[in-house]
Amino acid sequence: MADESLDDAWASALEEAKPKKNGAANEAGGDDWDSLAKNGAGSRPASFNELEESGGAPHASSHNLDFLLDIPLDVTVELGRTSMIIDRMLQLTQGSVVELEKAAGEPVEIYVNRKLLGKGEVIVVNDRFGVRITEIISQADRIKNMG
Repeated sequence: MADESLDDAWASALEEAKPKKNGAANEAGGDDWDSLAKNGAGSRPASFNELEESGGAPHASSHNLDFLLDIPLDVTVELGRTSMIIDRMLQLTQGSVVELEKAAGEPVEIYVNRKLLGKGEVIVVNDRFGVRITEIISQADRIKNMG
C-alpha cells in the first residue's frame, strides 16, 4: 500500500515536470528552438557584468586567474632526432649508439605541452641535466605554432 502512494507521488511529480506544449508548438512539430523563440517561452536577454579596466581592481582580476597558476604543464627538451629503417632498429641492443642529427653544443629545443617555447643549452647541475634558456620565440611565432 505504501508502494502505491509512492508510485502516485512519483507519477504526479513527473507530470508536473513535463513541459507544457501549446497548440502552435504542436502544429510546428514539437518544442524546437524556432517555435520556442516565436512564442517567447519565457526568454529574456542575457545580462553580463561590465569588464573593468586593468587598473580598476587588481585583486579581483588576480583572484580570477589564480586557479591557472596550479595547472601542470609538460616540459620537453629535445636533444635531437634521427630516422632509421625497421631492420636497423631491430638490431639495437643494450650499449648500441644512436647518432642524432644535432651536433654537440648546438641549441636544443624546449617544448611546453608539445608547443615550441624556445631554445637553450644543456647544462649539468649537481649531477643532473638541466637547460639554460637562451632564446624564447616571439609571441607571433608561438601563436603560429599553436595551429
